[in-house]
Amino acid sequence: MRLHKHAPWAILGGLLLTASVQAEIAGVQFSAETVSRGPDGQTSTGKMYVGANRMRVEMSHLGQEMIRIHDQNRQMEWMLLPDRQAYMERSAPMGGTAPGSMPAPSAETNPCQGIEGLNCTRTGEEDVAGRRAVKWEMSMTHEGKTLTGAQWLDVERGLPLKYQMPDGQAMELRMLGTESIAGRAVEKWEMTTTVPNEQPVQSLQWYDPELKLAVREEFPGGFVRELTNIQVGPQPDELFTVPAGYSKMEPPPAPPR
Repeated sequence: MRLHKHAPWAILGGLLLTASVQAEIAGVQFSAETVSRGPDGQTSTGKMYVGANRMRVEMSHLGQEMIRIHDQNRQMEWMLLPDRQAYMERSAPMGGTAPGSMPAPSAETNPCQGIEGLNCTRTGEEDVAGRRAVKWEMSMTHEGKTLTGAQWLDVERGLPLKYQMPDGQAMELRMLGTESIAGRAVEKWEMTTTVPNEQPVQSLQWYDPELKLAVREEFPGGFVRELTNIQVGPQPDELFTVPAGYSKMEPPPAPPR
């Protein structure tokens, strides 16, 4: 997970079992179709291909086809625009990880490693919703103030089970049991997110231990995101390269800070 410099606590937030780049390319090779459905019934579809430390996602945005390729071996990312036979590229290092390597997540790995200005201290082990977790206290200085928070990493998986942020926001994951989706054995998890002065918000995720990502997510309001037609197996090299004949485009300038 990459940290935005204007959101120093973003490492603690988000959907922590969802398909982040690191989770996707750390698992086995596979292909799948992606489906997103809104509460109004509107559906968008795409495709995902995961190779050896490489990933390709095909999608459509505002009627334009787009393809994103991430190559951890080269620490590069490309955005292809097939309609224009063009592409953009950028460096995409993964938190100081050496090229070509993608170690499995570990609760003993300092979650602040490689993140400037954020410090983590291991303070012991605790139970979170019946699972053993390593607690890491986190601190940083912002505008002259020291901000503190904490996150608990699952001993078995190394994934965050719980976090508490300086502003009172909190998240906790709880495993509800095991189910089968399209013939695959998955774990059903409930995520509860709490914001001060608001009611807790709950969402559901179905985590595939073999693929190391969530294959289905249900959010408040009726939004659903899932992977279908999952096919496990090696993926062709040509899926993860820029096609011949494509012209390189310069990326748009960064917005003013």
